[in-house]
Amino acid sequence: MQRFTTTALIAIAVALFAPVAQAANPAVGVADQKASAFGSPDFRALHVKRTRYVVPWNVALVRSQRSKFDAWLRAARAAHVREILVAFNASAGSRCPARPCSLPSVGRYKRAFRAFHRRYKRIRTIQPWNEANSPTQPTGSWRRGARAAALYYNVVRRYCRRCTITAADVLDLSKRTMARWVHQFRRYANGKPRLWGLHNYTDTNKRSGLTGAFLRMVKGKVWITETGGIVAFRQANGRVRFGYSERRASSALRRTFGIARKYRRRIKRLYIYQWAIDFSGNRFDAGLVRADGTPRPGYYVVRNYRGWIR
Repeated sequence: MQRFTTTALIAIAVALFAPVAQAANPAVGVADQKASAFGSPDFRALHVKRTRYVVPWNVALVRSQRSKFDAWLRAARAAHVREILVAFNASAGSRCPARPCSLPSVGRYKRAFRAFHRRYKRIRTIQPWNEANSPTQPTGSWRRGARAAALYYNVVRRYCRRCTITAADVLDLSKRTMARWVHQFRRYANGKPRLWGLHNYTDTNKRSGLTGAFLRMVKGKVWITETGGIVAFRQANGRVRFGYSERRASSALRRTFGIARKYRRRIKRLYIYQWAIDFSGNRFDAGLVRADGTPRPGYYVVRNYRGWIR
């Protein structure tokens, strides 16, 4: 029988009983499409360091869209936001899944992205397409759309080698829908993606378990690039999915942080959306503050997790 020295036995005991290092909680950002959000004293009190903005895929080539983004970017930097995650989206005026709803060719996308990269060299966190599997996007179909999204990812990967890029930005519609779309995306994506984006509204607001399902579908790290507590939501056809409730939304936000903590070994970023409703009467409202700027209960939930805002 092999003999163990006292030193060896002590080393084994230390290894067995040493505390296991805990993974850090995800870094949290707060996102909004309005430049005015950054001027709010309540926003500044959170000391937000990261945010996200959705732009048309051809923003660098369209003067009006470029000017709007530039104004937003100046406001973000004035508020000392140090990192901007940019997600490309359908062109302005798109009405997907109704018409107009068109996919840019890979050549047109490449030209637009290279123009963006030349103009905004400091922006190095990129999502090639926002919420790419959603039926409200031209990339939403699991065949043609998923293939296009993968080819756009390949373009960004090729022309921005120092960028941090999410392979696909996926909405948690259903397990089957996500799995089929992601499988098709992988077929055409170069390399083996190790960073993914997820919008887990269904899980945070309806306890669907789809965050865990998505993590089992993909390898690598995941950023929750859009999430939060829905105050009110009405579909385009007028059907009310969520009636107005600030209390329910704040509970969903607490669940958002609980899910992120549970999967913190793989989830490394969390972007809360949104600061305030885009305009009065909009059919989607997940604002942390009301239209008049007064904080909702959800704001205080986020403030309680300000240690994650880094």
